[in-house]
Amino acid sequence: MTTTTDLRLVPSAVVAWICAWVGTRTGPASMPRWPVTVLLAVLLLVVAVGLVSASRRRARASGSSATRRPAALVGGQVLLVLAVAGAVLAVVGVRADLGEAGGVAELASTGATGCVIGTVVADPVPATTFGSKPEGVRTALRVHGVSARGVVKRGAGTVDVVGGPEWSEIAVGAVVIADGRFGTAHPGAEEVAGFVPRGPPQVVEPPGAVLGAVARVRGAMMEVTAGLSPQARGLVPGAAIGDTTRVPEEIEAAMLATSLTHVTAVSGGHFAVVVAAIGWCCSTARAPRWVRVVVTGAAVVGFVLLVRPDPSVLRAAATGCVGLVGTALGRPARAVPALAACVVVLLVVDPWLARSFGFVLSVAATAGLVTLTGPIASRLTPWCGRQPAFLVAVPIAAQVACGPVLVLLDPSLAIYAVPANLLAALALAPATVLGVMAALVAPWWGGAAWVLAWCAGLATWWIAAVATFFARLPAAALPWVPGVGGAVLLAALTAAALAVLRWGWPVAR
Repeated sequence: MTTTTDLRLVPSAVVAWICAWVGTRTGPASMPRWPVTVLLAVLLLVVAVGLVSASRRRARASGSSATRRPAALVGGQVLLVLAVAGAVLAVVGVRADLGEAGGVAELASTGATGCVIGTVVADPVPATTFGSKPEGVRTALRVHGVSARGVVKRGAGTVDVVGGPEWSEIAVGAVVIADGRFGTAHPGAEEVAGFVPRGPPQVVEPPGAVLGAVARVRGAMMEVTAGLSPQARGLVPGAAIGDTTRVPEEIEAAMLATSLTHVTAVSGGHFAVVVAAIGWCCSTARAPRWVRVVVTGAAVVGFVLLVRPDPSVLRAAATGCVGLVGTALGRPARAVPALAACVVVLLVVDPWLARSFGFVLSVAATAGLVTLTGPIASRLTPWCGRQPAFLVAVPIAAQVACGPVLVLLDPSLAIYAVPANLLAALALAPATVLGVMAALVAPWWGGAAWVLAWCAGLATWWIAAVATFFARLPAAALPWVPGVGGAVLLAALTAAALAVLRWGWPVAR
């Protein structure tokens, strides 16, 4: 018996993505005011309710239950789609109004200098450009107030900070004051302005208890791994807490050429490993269902805080939360509706996720896994058996779904991505579990944390060796057509290949 995929929430997710993309195309400083947007949302809801009522009246007039059900389903879809569109546009408008209210965008438009007070909301990363200083770092500041041109006022929005190396010592959650020059933000960016400080920031308030604890754990993890081999010093923190600042350039290039960057880009695979480990512990202890849900939910929240809520992390965490709700209600999880619901919720909360490549890749990979793994495995099973077919189908499905997006970032095809991912997957679970354990132990017992991190380094050595081996093979990266045209071409060829796989590939007998 075949099962059909529940696609009822997919239109809402697609509409939410389109509205978020269009609404954020120019950045907060240039968006329409929130009253207009909220009015548009209300009008959309009114139209939706009218369409639903009309469809139901037609269904009742027909007197057929078979007709009433499709009419109700169509009406419900229309209502949901328009409600989602209105919600996304309303959030975009409100966020735009808040960004404008603080006057930061006005200061940025004239390149004014001033003083800003705000909370650090992003870990510092090396800046790609900082004048003639390659040691600069980039972070983000949620503005509380600004002082410029003799006027002090409450600020709002987030600014993109490109400062000196002293900013790398500021923990996320700390409230700081800094002097510098404002500049315009990039089009489509969530930040309302850029900010180049003239010197080190002054810490006014340290991070709160939770963020302070997370900062201590992350800092202790970096200290514990500092004496490991170069690959372990970079990859163990990357697999455990998502910190990739110390990954050697040659290994980073090899992982990019073999599509193994997801090892250090914490997302669904890492969450699956953590949740599986927690589930195994709960099963071993024979914990009841509600205990499993509570413990797993706490682990998911803690892991999000540990690795920082990046777009792919948020998508993976939201999917996990939907699964937890299903477990608590005793209902089987449905992957496609869960993924679509997560996309809708996350884009309503933060429409700028629609422009994040990390979020796009994470959603694409998950969609590929849940929709393509089964069909691909079923075609491979007669040739190699069920378990090997499934193992091969997983990286193929993920690569097929992410390929058109990846060529936008790098116009080349990773020829050996599937075998590289198959071999590297053997070490992902031990690298993640041992790395997370090392991070949690590091603030209290450095010796034990070092042992755990060293063991995790054995797993990351295998991952680095696999990436290096395949990256050195001939034609490891095949040049491809750049830009949107290349993405469309690859998507068309992929669809044709899947059609052949579905209807034209002979089955072994």
